[in-house]
Amino acid sequence: MADFDAIVVGAGLAGSVAAYELAKAGKEVLMVERGNFAGAKNMTGGRLYAHSLKKVFPDFEKEAPLERKICHERISLMTGDSNFTVDFSSDAMEDESQASYSVLRGPFDQWLASKAEDAGAEAIYGIPVESLIRDESGKVCGIKAGEDEITAEVVILCDGVNSLLAQEAVVYSKPPASQIAVGVKEVFELDEQTIDDRLLCNPGEGAAWLFAGDATHGVFGGGFMYTNRTSISLGVVAGIEACASSANATPVYQMLEDLKNHPAVAPLIKGAKVVEHSGHMVPEGGINIMPPLIGDGVMLAGDSAMMCINLGYMVRGMDYAIAAGQMAGQQAVKALDAGDTSKAGLQGYVDALEQSFVLKDLRQYKDEPAFMENFDRMFNGYPVMVRDIMNSMFVVDGSPVTPMKQNVMPIVKRMGIMTILKDVRGAMKAL
Repeated sequence: MADFDAIVVGAGLAGSVAAYELAKAGKEVLMVERGNFAGAKNMTGGRLYAHSLKKVFPDFEKEAPLERKICHERISLMTGDSNFTVDFSSDAMEDESQASYSVLRGPFDQWLASKAEDAGAEAIYGIPVESLIRDESGKVCGIKAGEDEITAEVVILCDGVNSLLAQEAVVYSKPPASQIAVGVKEVFELDEQTIDDRLLCNPGEGAAWLFAGDATHGVFGGGFMYTNRTSISLGVVAGIEACASSANATPVYQMLEDLKNHPAVAPLIKGAKVVEHSGHMVPEGGINIMPPLIGDGVMLAGDSAMMCINLGYMVRGMDYAIAAGQMAGQQAVKALDAGDTSKAGLQGYVDALEQSFVLKDLRQYKDEPAFMENFDRMFNGYPVMVRDIMNSMFVVDGSPVTPMKQNVMPIVKRMGIMTILKDVRGAMKAL
C-alpha cells in the first residue's frame, strides 16, 4: 500500500496546479518543494498569459496577487547610443478573455500553492528530492528525500529546467548549452504614480518591454522590462553558449548592469531601490529538447519538460506550465481510478497535450530557436541600420535636404537588400 496516491515534486505553476487537480478529485497527494516556500527559487520575467489559469480558476482575478494588466507592448532595437521603440496597444489586449498580467513569482506561487493545500493537498517545503524509487519491475513508485522514502502510485515531476529527476525518470540526456539560456533579473521598487508617469501607463495598466541588440551586447538573447504595481522588473536573457564563447567578453550580469545604465533605461529606474536579484536557466530549445513526457509511474510537466518558447518578440512558458499541470493532474486521476499508472495507463496525458495548444504551439515554432540563435544581424546589424535610418530622417543640421530615398538606400545597401529579404523569408519560415 503506497503512502500517497500521487507525489508532485515542485510547487511552481505546473506542480501546484497538478496537485490541486488531484486533491480536488479526492486523491491523497503530497507536494514536495525544495525551496523554503512556493516561489522561493522560481524566476520569470514576469508576464502571465491568463487563459490557462482561467480554465483552472475562472474567477482568479478576484483573489490572485496580480500586479498589472499588460496594455502596452514595446519592442526596442538598441545600440549603445540609440534606441528605436515600437509601442503597441489595442482594445483586444484589454479583453478579459485575452488578458495578460505582470506577476511576482514569490506571492503568486504562494497563492497558487495555497489553492492546492486548500483543496486537500499536503505540502512539505525545504526538502530536496534526491532520487526516485522504483519497484521490482522498474516502475517509479516514490521518492527519496534525505533518509526518508515516500511511496506513491504516480509521481509528477515539475521541478524545473535543471531537473536531475527527469533525467533519472525517463533516461534523458541533458540538453546542449546551445539550447539553454541564462537569465538575470532585478526588481526595482518605485511608487505607483512614478511608474505610471515614467512608463506612460494609466492606473492599473502595465507595459511589457523587450530589448534586442545592445541589451546583450550583440549576442543571442535580449532584455526585458515589466511593470509591477509598485516595482519594475528588469532583466537580461542570453544564450549560455554565446555567453561562454571567447568571442564574447561580457558576462550576463554585466549585460544587465549596462542595460540599467543605457540612456533609454536609466531614467525609468532612477532613484529606485533594488529589492530582489535572481538568476535562472531558461529552456529555449522548445520541443527539440523535450524529454519523453511519461514513463512507468511518472509524468513530466512545465520547465522540467522544456515547455517554453522564445520568439524574440514574445516569451511564453507560464501558460504552458499551468495547462500541462492541469492535464497532468486530471490524467493522473483517470489513471488512478483505472488502477493503471504504467506508461500505457498515463498515455492520456500525452494525448491531451497533443490535442491542446501546448504541443501544437511548440511544434509550430520548432524551427524558431535555431533561426534566432544564428540570426546575428538581429542583435548587431539591424539595430545599427535602424539607428542610421532614423538619424537620416530626424537629425537637422542646416544642410540642404536631399530626397529620403537618397539618404536611406545607401544605409539599406550596406546591410544588403538580398540579405534583408533572406532574413525576412527565414523568419516567416521559422514562424
